[in-house]
Amino acid sequence: MGNNPLEIFIEKCKACGICYTLCPRQAIGSDEQGKVIITEIDKCTKCGICENHCPDYAIIVRREKN
Repeated sequence: MGNNPLEIFIEKCKACGICYTLCPRQAIGSDEQGKVIITEIDKCTKCGICENHCPDYAIIVRREKN
């Protein structure tokens, strides 16, 4: 996974668009089928909006442990 803070379970994604519509930094977007993809991972602030609003639990935001 490396420094990627997002884990996406594409098989769970129903292409509703909620996550990338709400992303304040446009770090995620959609593919040709409307499913979530990472577009600009460097913009991700790990705010968790995408994870918290995904009705299909298709996104997990990985945060560093203190």
